[in-house]
Amino acid sequence: MPIQVSTTPLGSQAVDRACALLALVVESGGPRTFTSLVDELGLAKSTTSRLLQALERSRLLQRDHSGAFRPGALFSTYAARPSALTDLVELARPTLERIGELTQESVNLSVPRGREVVQVAQVDSRYLLGSTNWVGVDVPAHCTALGKVLYAFGALPPPPGPLERPTPSSPTDHAELDRTLAEVRRRGWAVSLDELEVGLGAVAGPVRGVDGAVVAAVSVSGPTTRINDHGISRLGELLVSELRGLSAQLGHHLGPPRKEAI
Repeated sequence: MPIQVSTTPLGSQAVDRACALLALVVESGGPRTFTSLVDELGLAKSTTSRLLQALERSRLLQRDHSGAFRPGALFSTYAARPSALTDLVELARPTLERIGELTQESVNLSVPRGREVVQVAQVDSRYLLGSTNWVGVDVPAHCTALGKVLYAFGALPPPPGPLERPTPSSPTDHAELDRTLAEVRRRGWAVSLDELEVGLGAVAGPVRGVDGAVVAAVSVSGPTTRINDHGISRLGELLVSELRGLSAQLGHHLGPPRKEAI
């Protein structure tokens, strides 16, 4: 049943309050209790209860087994639409372009698809000597910074079988890859130097959605003459900082950095 929106000032105030409630739940790092919502917004319990019931009826919110509120099924329905990927690319474009301006290197947006990393958007390098256009190119994910981010934060299942080694610097086995992924979780970003192709370097960071789960990754890539051990930490931290804003646009709560299990 849709929310009935009144054109009176009182109805407009109710819509504003409902939107504030919805934003609190969506932007939180986890489910929100009724009491915490009342305390944070300062509304009467009866008013809060009526608004939450209306949001539940519209499938904008739902309750978990403990009765706490979390984003509803309507968000999942939207995310499953064929146009959702296009929407993500359009939403991410300003962030990708800003990172491109700051680094002058190629910037790529990737999403997980089954066991694969799908590159869906790229901002080209400002340098004459830059990396190729990777959109739609299939490469071994464990040799890429983007793939490592998606593996490390659970967006991709672990790669099966023996690991392909395109170069002598590629991960040799699953134990080595696991150690690398633990380091990615610890520092919040991933790096690949000479692992996919000799002379190619990349750094990548995560993009989070409503519930804090990683839904995409963004990388900066270029020749190892420019992307190498010197300055790699600064580049990784820049990526993480810039991607917080994109994650916030996707509904991720901007709070203390989420601690990942190692």
